[in-house]
Parts: sequence; C-alpha cells; structure tokens
Amino acid sequence: MRSWLSCLCRPRRRSTPWRSSTGAASTRSASDRRSTSKRRAGRRKAVRPAPKVDRLQKTPGSENGPWRNFYLTGALELRDGSIGTPTNTTSADLLAALTLEQPYDALAIRVDGPRAWDADITVRFVVQGQDPVTLRLHNGVLIHATGTGSATAEPQVEFTLAEPDLRALLVGALPPADLAARDGVEIAGDAGKLTELLGHLGEPDPDFAVVTP
Repeated sequence: MRSWLSCLCRPRRRSTPWRSSTGAASTRSASDRRSTSKRRAGRRKAVRPAPKVDRLQKTPGSENGPWRNFYLTGALELRDGSIGTPTNTTSADLLAALTLEQPYDALAIRVDGPRAWDADITVRFVVQGQDPVTLRLHNGVLIHATGTGSATAEPQVEFTLAEPDLRALLVGALPPADLAARDGVEIAGDAGKLTELLGHLGEPDPDFAVVTP
C-alpha cells in the first residue's frame, strides 16, 4: 500500500526546456526535436533541380519579344552558323529613314585607326538650306562638326551637293569618282582628298554574327 502511494506521489520527470529562435520557451523532448530534423532533411532531399531545357524549345513561350528573338537567333547561330543580314543597306527606303548624323557615325566606326594614324584629311559638305558639315580624319579618329566656327578645321576640299547625293555617297551607293558628273554638284579644292579619306575605312561585314562572338 505504501509503495503504491509513493508511486502516485513521486514527481514526474520534466524534459529540459529550450528556447526557440523567437525566445519563447518550449518543453519538447530531445526525441521530438530529432524526428522533426529528420523530416525536414527528408523534404530537402526530395527537392530536385529542374531539368535543363533546350533554349530553342524554351524561348517561344517568353513574353519579352526582344529577348525571345535574341535567344532564338543565338540558338540558330550555334547550330547552323551565321545567318547573315537580309537587309539591303543601300535601299532607297533605308536611306530615306536615316538622319544625316547616322551615316557620319557609321563612317567613324569603320576607320582603321592604326593605318590612319598619320593621316590628316579635312572634307566639308554643303547641302543647300542646311549648315555645312566638316569631316576631319586625324590621329586615327574621324569626327564631324556642324557649322563654320573657329572649332572647325579649314577644309582641303568642299563639296556643294543635294542631300540625296550626299546620303548615297556616305553609305557607299555613289562612288566618289562619279560625284563630279552629278547635276548640281560643285567641288572646290582637291577632290582626291575624299577618295583618300574613304580609303582609310574598313569594309563592313554584312554576315556578322548577331549573338555569338
């Protein structure tokens, strides 16, 4: 009888309290914590990385049009090589859409700098109803300036011509040798300087790669 009463009166053993990350006390036993950790580890192992999908198959679902085009073009170049440029850069529609600043910039990026390092050529174009534009090739760099202020160099040759002739000349559709035979074209100075300036330009590659290096 005494032993039975002593069992009832014996205090129960409490688990060691621990504190969570929030500072609140908990009375979970060590076995409960170990089982919880095992379950979490099992869930982490169950996560698998997504399989790699071919970009040519993945990108048609892209909502961004330009990025979709880049991905598809890059995938096509990696498989079949460069696809070339179908656009004709000397078409009348393209020339009409360009500003005069754009052909000047296009000439500047085609300069072969090391070969043109010692060249010093200045050419001026005068279009009726517009300010004159002076091109100068110096130290391997081609720059253009509008107007006739003190910052512009003295031209070695000056061409007075119509705007369509100037556009065709800058994009290569009109050879410099045929410029003098055009109606309304006036040349003052050494016309050979224009041919010499254009001789320092590299030929553009219409079949350049769009995405791949």
